[in-house]
Amino acid sequence: MKVLVVYYSLYGHVYRLGEEVAKGARSVEGVEVDLRRVPETLSQEVLEAMGAVDAQKKQSHVPICTVDELAEADAIVFGTPTRFGNMCGQMRQFLDSTGKLWLSGALVGKVGSVVVSTNTQHGGQESTILSFHITLLHHGMVIVGLPYAFQGQMTMDEITGCSPYGSSTIASVDGSRFPSDNELAGAHFQGEHVAKIAKKLTA
Repeated sequence: MKVLVVYYSLYGHVYRLGEEVAKGARSVEGVEVDLRRVPETLSQEVLEAMGAVDAQKKQSHVPICTVDELAEADAIVFGTPTRFGNMCGQMRQFLDSTGKLWLSGALVGKVGSVVVSTNTQHGGQESTILSFHITLLHHGMVIVGLPYAFQGQMTMDEITGCSPYGSSTIASVDGSRFPSDNELAGAHFQGEHVAKIAKKLTA
């Protein structure tokens, strides 16, 4: 059984969440996990101006995802930073290229799940995940979130991401804050949870 983790990460925050999702999924016996990036749409000049070149280099070993790989997976966990309460343009463009999968019903019945990053505490983590679900539902996917069985999302002793819709992190306005231990634990839990449900569905 295969779980595919497909993400976009400009500065590395979502990449870190994706790595932890992959670890969680791999902890389930008999599960194979692939980590993939969606294609970049920004020019090298823009990436340099945004100070994102080093973060991009650190992810360069992760293969670029193809549309056909989505159809080969039993479950897909998508990762995206938020852009004004919605997914980033790179992820939107990639998903907009999946028309042939929609036409053939290639993703119907597969598990779909989402993790995100925002700059601020109320920067659209939940709206991004929920609006992302619309695309997954159009593909006929089975939506899986982050249940309250992961009790870290109820903590009140620290600022933290994560909600029942999916794990998330808060990067801060300058991007200096990377996923906390609690947020990484949420991503790990979500990856394991997705893999277990997908395993049941494919049994």
